[in-house]
Amino acid sequence: MNKLRIAGIGLTAAAALTLTACGGSSDSASSSSSSMAPSSSASAAGSTGSPDGVTTNADVFGPACGQLPQGSAPGSLDSMGPQPVASAASTNPLLTKLVAAVKATNLVDTLNSQEAITVFAPADPAFAALGDAKFAELAGKPAELAPILQYHVVGKRYDAKGLAAAGSVDTLNTAGGPVKLEGSGENMTINGAKILCGNIPTKNATVFVIDKVLTPGTNK
Repeated sequence: MNKLRIAGIGLTAAAALTLTACGGSSDSASSSSSSMAPSSSASAAGSTGSPDGVTTNADVFGPACGQLPQGSAPGSLDSMGPQPVASAASTNPLLTKLVAAVKATNLVDTLNSQEAITVFAPADPAFAALGDAKFAELAGKPAELAPILQYHVVGKRYDAKGLAAAGSVDTLNTAGGPVKLEGSGENMTINGAKILCGNIPTKNATVFVIDKVLTPGTNK
């Protein structure tokens, strides 16, 4: 974790992996394939929980999960699972802007090298809400973007049930204050952001694609 803090001084989902931005919060999960997570109502959205925060494809939930490629195609759950988080996000069609942000801050290797983290990854529409001009400005200023991205990364691995039990978690951007979790399962919010596709497993992280870019200092 020290390595990650030094490298980004602040990864946050805004750019930490460009944090895989995810698309359309209104799309409904359609998981007819065994490789896709059940719909938002399936498995009670991670109701079984895991003491180490590790999830499986069966634990994935949320209205945008059906937008992920299926089978073994790049960006599918089967494809992302064995890969470290930044590499997995780079193939996810929902997180193209987040990935761009992570690359702009040179955080790819840093994120991939972590052993167990949680990533709140803003979907593409979340970054689009900032406006193209603002996003381009941030991408051109890594020192300002890194702390935002760092606020989207937790130095411990949590699944949805673990986050609900915690209530709030500290991020790699400690100066930004904690991130607040309210509700549970498919109704959980992260600093007010809705989960579009949660409990996504990667080799070293559990990922929650969300509909907003989190702002450091919100809960200070």
